[in-house]
Amino acid sequence: MPANRPASVPVPANVSDIEQALTRVTYLAGRARQHERLMALAGLPLDRAAVAILRYIAESEPLRPGVLAVRLSVEASHVTRQLRQLEQGGYVIRIADPDDRRAQRVQLTDLGLAAVRRIREASRRGLAVALAEWSGEDLEQLAALFHRLVDDFVAHAEDPLPTVL
Repeated sequence: MPANRPASVPVPANVSDIEQALTRVTYLAGRARQHERLMALAGLPLDRAAVAILRYIAESEPLRPGVLAVRLSVEASHVTRQLRQLEQGGYVIRIADPDDRRAQRVQLTDLGLAAVRRIREASRRGLAVALAEWSGEDLEQLAALFHRLVDDFVAHAEDPLPTVL
């Protein structure tokens, strides 16, 4: 086997089940109808791309638009267009980059921070409805496992993927 080719490993059945469930959750959460419902609950007129940008900026320090595009895995022109709309709506502002005064970074305004809080609250309410019949113990276990899953995804994000038997 060539040195740069990952080893073949079998995929356990439960990993396949998890992958299918994550794919379904991602689909259900990302549907246009779900986004429209979330925006109605939050009382905001934002599209999905704008919400993704606001959420990402809220969870980081002010970023250059190009860095934001790379981290969101989208074209820089797409981010530029969204940022222009968010800036016009008063959700973000551009500030000087302290490392390079010729460059700019984007940060949330108070209106942008308030919008992110409303989006998160609306999202939490929707999730609470879906999980209303779960026990406190089940919710704690799910939260712990999700945190562990995210940590492991981050830890192994750059690892080569093994081939499947």
